[in-house]
Order: sequence, then structure tokens, then C-alpha cells
Amino acid sequence: TAEVKLRTVSDATPKLKLGSLGASSDNNGEFPPVDEVFLPEVFAVDGNKVEVGIRVVPGFYLYKDKISVRSLSDRARAGRLDLPKGKKKVDEYFGEVEVYLEDVVAPLPIARATPEAMDLELELKYQGCAEGGLCYMPQTRVIPVSLPEAATVSDISTVIEAAAPVSEQARLAGVITGSSLWVAAGLFFLAGLGLAFTPCVLPMVPILSGIIAGEGDDVTPMRGFTLALSYVMGMALVYTAAGIAAAAAGMQLQATFNQPWILILFSALFVALALGMFGAYDLQMPSSIQTRLAGASGNQKSGTMIGAFVMGALSSLIVTACVAPALIAALTVMAQTGDMLRSGSALFAMSLGMGAPLLLVGAAQGKLLPKAGPWMVAVKNAFGFMMLGLAIWMLSRILPGNVTMLLWAVLIFMAGVFMGGLTTLNSDSAVAQKLGKGFGFLATIYGVMLLLGGLTGGSNPLKPLASLSFGGGSLVVEEAHALPFQRVKTVADLDRELAAARNDGKSAFLDFYADWCVSCKEMEAYTFTDDAVQAALSNTVWLQADVTDNDEADQALLSRFGVFGPPTIIFFGADGEQRHGYEVVGYMPADDFLEHLQDALGGPSSISAQVQN
Repeated sequence: TAEVKLRTVSDATPKLKLGSLGASSDNNGEFPPVDEVFLPEVFAVDGNKVEVGIRVVPGFYLYKDKISVRSLSDRARAGRLDLPKGKKKVDEYFGEVEVYLEDVVAPLPIARATPEAMDLELELKYQGCAEGGLCYMPQTRVIPVSLPEAATVSDISTVIEAAAPVSEQARLAGVITGSSLWVAAGLFFLAGLGLAFTPCVLPMVPILSGIIAGEGDDVTPMRGFTLALSYVMGMALVYTAAGIAAAAAGMQLQATFNQPWILILFSALFVALALGMFGAYDLQMPSSIQTRLAGASGNQKSGTMIGAFVMGALSSLIVTACVAPALIAALTVMAQTGDMLRSGSALFAMSLGMGAPLLLVGAAQGKLLPKAGPWMVAVKNAFGFMMLGLAIWMLSRILPGNVTMLLWAVLIFMAGVFMGGLTTLNSDSAVAQKLGKGFGFLATIYGVMLLLGGLTGGSNPLKPLASLSFGGGSLVVEEAHALPFQRVKTVADLDRELAAARNDGKSAFLDFYADWCVSCKEMEAYTFTDDAVQAALSNTVWLQADVTDNDEADQALLSRFGVFGPPTIIFFGADGEQRHGYEVVGYMPADDFLEHLQDALGGPSSISAQVQN
């Protein structure tokens, strides 16, 4: 077997030449340790330049975009590592990537603050895999090198070390693999807590609130908390199990649970729950089932607890149909390493973070809910409208935008009527009634605005009259501004469009989209329509892959780039090469996306010029 030998050279040496190694990828059916297949070395060429090399055993390969170097000294800075061109490979973990199948050597400039000879430590990062299917963990090595006297010195405070770009999901994956189990779980809990206040999780609030409100007069803070805990545990356990299954099977989890018939079924369920809140019928489990559950547990409330758990489990698959960097990081580590304990623990911790605010909702609702009387009726009516809103929100994944807006118009108008927006009040009416009428009247006006917007082709509830304008004293219906996407269905379609963009000297980006993807529609409504974003992308080809059907062609495109699901955006330079490390996963607001484009498409100067033009 080969040994790792990091040599230190005190004077100028010839260019680094890496010899062959004797290690083999076939070691009695077992893979050798990483240090026997990838051997890093550093040699000083002169006082301002070193050569970095990594030996690669046949049968293994290194990812080009995973190699980076930085100086650990405050007296020197490493410049950009000039890596040679690698070979294209469709990798099962990262999609189409550039790799090195043989030894790689690259020059590295060193900026020096002082000219005298010095000992320098360089931190080298790299990652590789075996052709036989094993992917090694990312590696970090600190390598010493002795530099001779430098011919030139620099103000190193102005030198920025060039490191390989790392996407957010890649950084989070590094947290899972490089931190202790408890640290990783804690950080992913915080990541889940951040997701709790996004459209991915907020729809769970009316579901849980409806369950607690259904308890009637007997609900207490402790009862509300335990119901919320049952709901959250159902969500977390099933979410984690489904994530593990998805990573193991390599399937697009969201597409599986967002078929139109499933969405329609659950929308009908929420409509039924809403009717129960409005008092159309008494919504409860059949008495025979309640009796059996009570007899089995000795607790008459067990049926509701089980119901909360089941609703949490179903909500985790149907309602939280969002792709986030933390989720992708956990799924990627599962797929790469097979370490279900670490990645599963991170995913479970993230799920608990997503559900933590729901525990507060449960306890607070148990404390604040009125026990009986007209106020309780009003609260249940409010939850009923929330349930109907949730049904519309789910149907929006499969309905045209203007139809969805019309449904919102009817719902919000009726909510305004229920609040007393069209009711005549006496001068001696209670303050609460007057406030209700005021808010109700505003809701009815907004409902009418949504109705006009929907009838004229509008689709953005936050800009209901965007499709209307007043010109020459008359009302004009404007055509909705279509985004300049070119749809690609197959890998061949994508290659053809990228080749055309390369011939035109244009960069490109590929947006993975699905009709059921809420974050995809957020990107289209609020990010891609932003004037500054469109200006920044004016010399960029917009490509979009609609993976709603999740057929073989869709799966081939997803697999090419190692994408688990939409929304995911892949960037390509003007040379047609993928810009690794700049992928966008999940929803990104316009301002953040514009800032991201400065790096993803070649730097702030080029973006600023396009925006100004």
C-alpha cells in the first residue's frame, strides 16, 4: 500500500512530478482508506510560487470543484489555484461534474508580506470517490512547505484568497459530516426554526389550531401543548422516515405526494373540516372507534391525540412540500455516505425545529381560547376560513393562477361579510363590533379587487390589479408579462440550448420547476419579475425544466445535476460550463438573488453594467 508522505522543500525545486502508486481499488472487495488513494503534496518552486499536487490511484477520481487551498499564515496569502481542465463525468451524487481520473498538479501563487525565507502551512481541501460506488468524505489536510527568499512582496491585506465557491447546502452537509452529532443536530434544529416562519410550515398553524379548537370547552394550556406535541412528533417522525426512504431510493419525494388526486383529496378534507368549524355538523370520530381507543388506553382523549399525530404525519408529506438547503444537505449526505444515523438525526432535529413554534401555538391557544359563548363561535368561524384558505393554497399547485385568485376573492369577500363588513351598526354598538366591521369592510374591498384581478387574468394576490391600468380615462387590461423562459424537457434539449448560448457568448441558468411547487411560484411571482433581476439577466438565457410529471426524462435531468427536487437553479458560464457551488435551492428573495447573481454570473461589475443599461 502507498503511504502519505508530505515533503517539505527548503529551496527551489523542479516542477512537481507525481509517480505511480501501487494501491488498488480492489482490496479483497473492500475500499482502501482515503489516504491510500488520494495523496496530497506541495513543493516550493520559488519564493512566490508553489505547486500543489494530489496523487490519484487508478479506479478513483477527484472532484475539481472540491479542491481549494488557503494559507494559514498571517504573513502570506494564497492566490488562485490554477487547476487544469478535467474530464466530464455524470456522477451519481453531484450530477455532471468535472473530475480528475489521474494525478493532478497545479501552480499556486503566494503573496508575501516580507521577503525572507519562511515556513508556511497550507490548508488543502479535496473530495473524491471510487468508480466502484463509494464516495469519501470531504478531506482537509494541513501541509507545511518551506519557502525560499521572495523576489517580490505585496500588501497582503489587499489580497483575497481565492477559494472554491461552496453552496449553502454544501456547507450544511459539511456540518453533518464534520461536526459532532449533537452540534449538527443543534444547528439543524436552528435551521428548522428558521423554516418554521416560511410558507413551507405556516399552513400547519390553522390545521393544529382547528384540532385544538375542536376540543371545545375542555381545552387547557397543558392539553393544547400535548396535542401540539403529538402533531409535531407525527410530523417529525414521518418527515424523517420519508426523507431517509427518498435518499435511499433516489426518488423525488415531493412529486410522489403532490399528485393532483392527492391534493384534491386533501383539499376536500380541509373543506370538510371547515364546514365542521362553521357548525354544519359535529366533526368527531365514530363512537365505536372512540370507545375502543378509550378502552385500549384508559384515556378518553386518546382518540384526539392519535388524530393529531396522524394529521401531523400527513401534513409533513402534503403541506410542507418545500425544498430547502438543510433538507438537501441531509439527503445528500445520506445518498453519498449511507450514514443514516447522522443525516437522519439532522433531519429529525430540523423537523423538531420546524414544529417548535407549534408547541407555543398549542399552549397559548389552550390558554387564550374562550371556553364557551359567542366568542368561541367567532373563533371557530375564523379557523373555518383558515381551513378553506389552506384548501385553496393546496389547489393553487394545480390550478391556473387567475382561477386561484378568483377562489381567494370569494373566500376573503365572504370572510369580510362574516366579520360584519356589510352590516349596519348603531351608534351605541360595542367597540369590538365596530372594529370587526372596519376590518370586514376592508376585506370585502380587497375581495372585490381580487375578483377584478382574477377576471382580467391576474395571478398575484399581493398585486391584484397589476393587470389593469388607466389610460386616456379608460380602464385597460394589460397582457401579463410572460417570463422569457425556454422550456427544456430532455438532456438533449438542454445540451442544444447550452450550445446555442455558448455560440452567442451568453451565460445561462436552468430553473427546475413543478406546478405543485409553492416556492417555484414564489420565485416566479416575486423574484424573476423584479426589474433589477431581469436587467441583470438580460444577457442570460433563461431555461426551465418542468418536472411536474416526474417521468423518465424529468428524472434524467434531475439526476444529471444531482438535484432532489424543485426549486433548484443551476448556472452556466458563457463557456457552457456549469458554475459549481452557485446552485440556488429553495425560494430566494429578489435582493438576495440579485446579489447571488454577481458571483454566479461572473462578478459584480458585469451585473452592475447590465442593471444600469
